[in-house]
Amino acid sequence: MPATLVECVPNFSEGRDPAKIDAIVEAVRSAGATVLDRSADHDHHRSVITFAAPADIAGEAAFRAVRQAVSILDLRSHSGVHPRIGAADVVPFVPVHGVTMEDCVRIARQTGRRIWEELGVPVYLYEAAAVRPECRNLAHIRRGDVPEPDFGGPTHHPSAGAVVVGARKFLIAFNVNLKTLDVTIARRIARAVRFSSGGLPHVKAMGVFLASRNLAQVSMNLTDFEATPIHVVLEEVRRLAAHHGVAIAGTEVIGLVPRKALEMVAAWYLQLESFRPDMVLETRLEG
Repeated sequence: MPATLVECVPNFSEGRDPAKIDAIVEAVRSAGATVLDRSADHDHHRSVITFAAPADIAGEAAFRAVRQAVSILDLRSHSGVHPRIGAADVVPFVPVHGVTMEDCVRIARQTGRRIWEELGVPVYLYEAAAVRPECRNLAHIRRGDVPEPDFGGPTHHPSAGAVVVGARKFLIAFNVNLKTLDVTIARRIARAVRFSSGGLPHVKAMGVFLASRNLAQVSMNLTDFEATPIHVVLEEVRRLAAHHGVAIAGTEVIGLVPRKALEMVAAWYLQLESFRPDMVLETRLEG
């Protein structure tokens, strides 16, 4: 393992053209970063690329990906159920090994400034990298509550919009698909579970309809899986869905998930007594 390791999980407003997603992935690799995962969704019209790189490379890899996205994506012809403000929509840096959150904040701010100065795309800084309290929450930026970007603006780029760049802890993108066509049920459940509406701590949620799968979905971001584990969220969604007479069709994780998060789920559902992480074979072998 390198002396330093940063994870970056940029989200792009393209989920239907594999060639365009390939081009963005190759831009990441051209900087020497390791692409760990790529996910794309037709209805959300969004792709998520997860890569890891030493601290001195992470910013360059992210910049190259944004540059490629700006050159080939056009929001003026974009439509999808996921909210977005940019072709390269969100670029978060996450400390993994040998780096601190402060290091990732520095990388985020340097990368954000470079995106504006070299590409002419305005940039908002969010989460730990935010310089204004109203920018910490991504939802506030998307709603237009923060009219002035941190770099550039106020007018967004005509085809690429704006980019939100930041530093944060591990986040799990967790979706629950419902056996119903009624998106209002998904929206009611999302409102009930998201923290901003009085629901579960560290949960962001929205209800959407997936036309390609002909079902409604509760799409969520879990911003602190240790405080609010996956199984707690799933069981609350299950309870609320049952209240509406709806069953769960399935769940999905977008991108990667920390091993500990799955260990917590397994221990809870199996009702394992005195479970320890070193009871997992691979953990013992790696130790």
